[in-house]
Amino acid sequence: MSDTAIVVRDLKKSFGSVQAVRGVSFDVQRGTVFGLLGPNGAGKTTVIRMLTTLMQPDEGTAKIEGYDVIKDAHAVRTVIGLAGQYAAVDETLTGRENLVMVGRLYHMGIKAATARADELLWEFGLEDAGDRTLQTYSGGMRRRLDLAASLVNRPSVLFLDEPTTGLDPQSRIALWKIIHDLVSRGTTVLLTTQYLDEADYLANHIVIIDQGRVIESGTPEELKARVGNDVLEVRIKNISQINAATSALRSLGAGNVRVDLMLNQLSMPLENGMGVVPKAIRALDIAHVEIDDLTLRHPTLDEAFLSLTGHSPRI
Repeated sequence: MSDTAIVVRDLKKSFGSVQAVRGVSFDVQRGTVFGLLGPNGAGKTTVIRMLTTLMQPDEGTAKIEGYDVIKDAHAVRTVIGLAGQYAAVDETLTGRENLVMVGRLYHMGIKAATARADELLWEFGLEDAGDRTLQTYSGGMRRRLDLAASLVNRPSVLFLDEPTTGLDPQSRIALWKIIHDLVSRGTTVLLTTQYLDEADYLANHIVIIDQGRVIESGTPEELKARVGNDVLEVRIKNISQINAATSALRSLGAGNVRVDLMLNQLSMPLENGMGVVPKAIRALDIAHVEIDDLTLRHPTLDEAFLSLTGHSPRI
């Protein structure tokens, strides 16, 4: 068996005059998390819809576990699971009834479907809520049930399209653990997300697409390393001094200064981090800017994304 679970070559899709996907190619290694990142409208969901046989590409090829998404669409559906951006569950049914229904759609007998439902309710920590209707579930519980539903047929490849959107931090972290456990047992995951800390934590490899094209790829560490510079972060005590602080840092000529008014914080990439720090402290002191905190750190995946695309993942 090949080590490659997903092979995508020159995939294209247009909607009228709009070219949503313009020749996307990548490979996904078996038993890994593959992050497909890009700003809103970049074409991520369109790629997933083509790979999961919900939409046919105009050009190009894609294979899942060796099955062609066009020629072998039925076989593809037997080896994949999909959890989309919105929970695909019925609020009028109980958690157990939702999972049994999915099992029956996969042509399981009622006994097998019920046994699988019970197994998944336990695995996802929903056994005590299994006989409650989804109207009583929290957002995090619904997302866990939706993920459980995508695993009823024990897929070897799982597609997660922004699985934690709208969840609180605790629920997001709980879902991360579930995804990590699935991969440790051999499941291949293709993940899209607008939370780059999520991709940084989960993904073994990342492809960034923008305007329907692949613009960069690599591990999270490789992408962050391409930014090249350390980042100086300065938090000031008084927001009224933000302009003076910005001017002081710009006077160093070390890089563009980003301002976060919510945090009273400025950040700036540095080519020679340790060498510039004393100069930054001196410049701020001359400008009579009171510093609350000053930190030199490595770039984040958010900063790498911004550097590579020119905008944030949510634009």
